[in-house]
Amino acid sequence: MIMLNATANPVDTFSTPSALLRKALLADAALSGMTGLALAFAASPLAALFALPVALLRWSGVILIPFAAIVARLGSLERLQRPCVFAVILANAVWALDSVLLLFSGWVEPTILGKTFVVGQALIVGALAELEFVGLRRSTRVQSYARS
Repeated sequence: MIMLNATANPVDTFSTPSALLRKALLADAALSGMTGLALAFAASPLAALFALPVALLRWSGVILIPFAAIVARLGSLERLQRPCVFAVILANAVWALDSVLLLFSGWVEPTILGKTFVVGQALIVGALAELEFVGLRRSTRVQSYARS
C-alpha cells in the first residue's frame, strides 16, 4: 500500500468579519440595490431630471443590481475571503472616482440636480469603501490550511 504524504500549508486569506465590515457591506448592498433598481427602471424620467444620458443611467442600474447581490452575500458569510472584500472596496473606489471624473470629462452637461446626484452618490460610495477598508482591518484573520 502506498501512502501519500499530504502536508498542510497555512493559507491566511480568510477573515471573520468585524461588526463594522458586516454592517458596511450590508449597507453597501442595500444602497446599491435600491439605486440600481431606481436607475434601471426609472432611467428615462431620471435622465430628464438630471440631464444625463438614459443609457448611462440604465446600464449603471443594471450593473448595480448583481453587484448588490454579491455584496449582500459577502456580508452574510461567517468567513470572508479577504481578496473578495478588497475587490468590493476597489470597485467602490473606482466607481466614486469615475463618477467625479464624468463631471469633468465634458461628455455630459447635467443640471444642478444631476451634478448633486453624481457627487452625492460618489461621496456615499467613497465613504462605504473607506468603512469597508477599516472594517476589514478590524476583522480577525483565520488560519486555514490547504493541502499540497
